[in-house]
Amino acid sequence: MLYKNLLKLFLILVFIFLYLPIIVLIIFSFDDSRFTATWCGFTFKWYLKLIHDSKLIEALLNSLKIASISVIVAAIMGTFSAYALTRFKFKGKTLSLGLIMLPIVIPEIAMGVSSLVLFNTLGLSLSINTIIVSHIVFCVSYITLVVMARLEDFDLRLEEAAYDLGATPITVFQKITLPIIFPGIFAGCLLAFILSLDDFIITQFTAGVGVTTIPLKIYSMVKFGVCPEINAMSTILIIVTTSFAYLANNLIQNPQRSNTYR
Repeated sequence: MLYKNLLKLFLILVFIFLYLPIIVLIIFSFDDSRFTATWCGFTFKWYLKLIHDSKLIEALLNSLKIASISVIVAAIMGTFSAYALTRFKFKGKTLSLGLIMLPIVIPEIAMGVSSLVLFNTLGLSLSINTIIVSHIVFCVSYITLVVMARLEDFDLRLEEAAYDLGATPITVFQKITLPIIFPGIFAGCLLAFILSLDDFIITQFTAGVGVTTIPLKIYSMVKFGVCPEINAMSTILIIVTTSFAYLANNLIQNPQRSNTYR
């Protein structure tokens, strides 16, 4: 009994350690004072002020644009990569899988520097396009990993039955395979979207002059001190990313959801 109580206490302490800073940030995003040291009353004015901050809105739109384009391109590349690595045997398959997963293992600082060196070598000017290309690299890895896990549980008898009925490989993929693995693709896209939206290090190295995203904007604002607008924007990002992560986790953990897409 004592052992269980100690484990519960330890678990509670871990949760406090992990989430207390986030809770404090969310609470002070509703503080009426511009200073986060004392509580002066409840207000929504900092959230309303965000709407009228044109530079912050521009940074948000840039982040959404980068994440959306990166995920769409990475979804196509990641899905077909996962399909090839799961269904076919070929020389260098293990090496290919390792190379695709490498961006997940490599430190972001190294990815950012390597991307910058590559763009400079090719004579490309840094812009929002270079950010998108850099984000596609790591988005492909995460989507491939999630879709591969989905394909591992795929019932091949469904495809075999379709072939027996005279369906072509393209038809089987469109009518059978794609609808069933779609929850995995969608979950991978949600995960990649979150990572792209929150990325700072790689974006910092590949962003051109005048191009800013939400993480870069928040970082530049923090240099002058933590203000309530930062707390409000951070709270919104926490809610959005947590919701997306929860949805992605449900799609990954509940394979029966695929029946909805058949």
